[in-house]
Amino acid sequence: MLDPVTVFSSWPEFLGICLVLVVAEIVYVSFGFGAGLIAVGLSAAIHPEIRDIAVILLLVNLPIETFVVLRNRSEVRWPKVIMICIGVAIGVPVGTWILHVGNPTFILTILGGFLIVAGLALVRTPPGARVQWTNWSAPPTGIASGILGGLFGTGGPPVIIYYRLSGVDKTVFRGSLMAVFLIIGLVRVPSYIVGGLITEPRLWSALAVVPAVIAGAFAGGRIHIQLSEKRFRQIVSAVLVLIGALLLFRP
Repeated sequence: MLDPVTVFSSWPEFLGICLVLVVAEIVYVSFGFGAGLIAVGLSAAIHPEIRDIAVILLLVNLPIETFVVLRNRSEVRWPKVIMICIGVAIGVPVGTWILHVGNPTFILTILGGFLIVAGLALVRTPPGARVQWTNWSAPPTGIASGILGGLFGTGGPPVIIYYRLSGVDKTVFRGSLMAVFLIIGLVRVPSYIVGGLITEPRLWSALAVVPAVIAGAFAGGRIHIQLSEKRFRQIVSAVLVLIGALLLFRP
């Protein structure tokens, strides 16, 4: 048994979660998204309390996001990032309200199908193709992300498609996405504290998995450097298809 101060009930469970986090951070630092989907999805069979994983992931990702954003701060498109985050702040309560008053299954099905179609279409997009987004397009993107975040806890797809279609290079893509998620994470921390979600066992658990998170982040950083722009965009498009399939067939 592990020390009762953590949320892990045994060493195999702890090591399993560490392995999941290594994989999640490799993907996250390589591409700038996907950590939550992977961590929650893969850990469900190991540690059934999803709130533990969500809080731990929030705590360990804040320093990773801060490091990547500071290192690539000159590449981040800050005005659009801020406008997207304003939209997210508007959209999250709307998504939460829809979740409480209605059945979101239809929206979930439409979203999953849309992401599969969009991902497949983007795979075939010529390398030089890009959309010249106007300044007013950022808030609606954030609102869509916020609504999905409030509904399903997965608000990344609209932002991913937004930056993928803009044709920015992989460093700008990753840095801008992580800047958005960093700001959202910083807002989530006080709300989690008020809601009693950040507990002492979860804090100690987050500290315990830091070596696994660092290992995954280091490997992800190496992969990001070695990926060509073409391969990077192909993988991002493929991951959108995967997210769409997971949402479409989600229990």
